[in-house]
Amino acid sequence: SLSAGLDLPGRFLFAILTLMMLIANLVFIEEAVYIYRKIPTSKRSIIIWINAAAPVIATTSCIGMWIPRSTMFTDFTAAVFFAIVIHKFLMMMIKECGGQKMLLKRFENGHFKISTGPCCCCCLCLPRVRITRRTLFWLKLGTFQFAFFRPVLMFLSIVLWTNGNYTLYNLSPKGAAIWISCFVGVLTIIALWPVGIMFLQVRTLLNCKKIIPKFALYQFILILNNLQTAIINVLATQRIIPCVPPLSSSARGAYVTQQLLIMEMFLITLISRVVYRRRYDDLEPPECMAEEDGGNKQTP
Repeated sequence: SLSAGLDLPGRFLFAILTLMMLIANLVFIEEAVYIYRKIPTSKRSIIIWINAAAPVIATTSCIGMWIPRSTMFTDFTAAVFFAIVIHKFLMMMIKECGGQKMLLKRFENGHFKISTGPCCCCCLCLPRVRITRRTLFWLKLGTFQFAFFRPVLMFLSIVLWTNGNYTLYNLSPKGAAIWISCFVGVLTIIALWPVGIMFLQVRTLLNCKKIIPKFALYQFILILNNLQTAIINVLATQRIIPCVPPLSSSARGAYVTQQLLIMEMFLITLISRVVYRRRYDDLEPPECMAEEDGGNKQTP
């Protein structure tokens, strides 16, 4: 623990960040109780999982901040949890459309636009894919594979780390970290692609359910927890972030990342409460469909 070596401003900063983490968890618990009481059973667990992403990342970051030696475990735990959230977000969009049968009925003659990020945003010539039960299965499999393989890779990394074969900041070709990181990167891109495809298809239909702000929050968590962390790790590896005893450059990079994530996830938790806290029973999918169908009838 670093608490013994902190000066007064350092202790004050730690106390403020810990308080922010605790408030984020209390806000989430209150929101989970609201969701449990107000939202239909079919959507309840999915929405609670998605809302839990920011508080869980804030909690793991706070633990890593107080106990630097646990950073590897806390980072992996947050990454695995968010891998599951990616799959849950895709399932939430399907549930908000009334389920798979209702979605297929609503878009029975529709086509998915697959030329979207992060895989194929530049491949505008790709053909559109018809919306069928099979294509929905492949989209769900695309996110599920990441939720399955991420914990497996986490377990493998920890086993190699205990044997001395895995060092988080060793990016040489002879080390295991670079290969596992590249494999995780490929799986991540494959998992994010189905979510982007589904969002482009349902964003107009689910506009009444604030799907665009929800997707924006999901994207913010993804960028801050992955891209921001990767950038700071590279800066630390290249010694751009200087070492300050008793912390090395890599340890100080992790230290900065954890403090930023606590503040960012605290704000996202508060915003998520505003976006998700609403009466879902007044905005069931059939009403959204009726409104859109009514608008189409008025169009000449």
